Amino acid sequence: MMDDNIKKRNTELIKETIKNLQKRNFEAFYCETKTDALNEVVKMITKEQTVSWGGSITLDEIGIKEYLENNSYKTINRDSAKTKEEKEKAVIESLGCDVFLMSANALCSDGHIVNIDGKGNRLAALCFGPKKVIMVIGVNKIVKTLDDAITRARNVAAPINAQRISKLQDMKTPCLNTGSCCHCKLESSICSQILVTRLSRPKYRICTIIVNEDLGY
Repeated sequence: MMDDNIKKRNTELIKETIKNLQKRNFEAFYCETKTDALNEVVKMITKEQTVSWGGSITLDEIGIKEYLENNSYKTINRDSAKTKEEKEKAVIESLGCDVFLMSANALCSDGHIVNIDGKGNRLAALCFGPKKVIMVIGVNKIVKTLDDAITRARNVAAPINAQRISKLQDMKTPCLNTGSCCHCKLESSICSQILVTRLSRPKYRICTIIVNEDLGY
């Protein structure tokens, strides 16, 4: 449980980060808890819109995917696909959705956002396609510099996600054994794409919700 001193420090860090995100044309909101974050996301979505998402432990933790499915929202859910072909079709369709949900692997306090991916579908949606992108980001992902953010994405987020994915499919990336990025060139690498997002274009297309809790990897 986060004590008051840590929470106060984190609150000030989030406030400063939000100011810098807003200077870069991102929408940016503060939420105290993951329940608040869920409610904030729900306020931004209507049942007339089509919603999809990228793989994200953060989204699982706030419960948004389950909420949307249980409340008759129009979703494109690749996880419900019965075949590899159906899953691929859902991934492609998600690039044209109204609202795309995701998190980030690292967020600089100056407003740069860093993500790392294997196949790149999550990053593709962040760059172009969906009308609105909503990113829910725990305070644990805020770092000081762009170099820090890339280091975090490679050596914290990627190896942990590799452990998670290896339980679902065959992976032999060396980070499974070393716990940090080895710059491998294997086909199963989840570090194929590294994206730095420094501005939201068009203005406010990307919305960031920063939560004063540790969320995701």
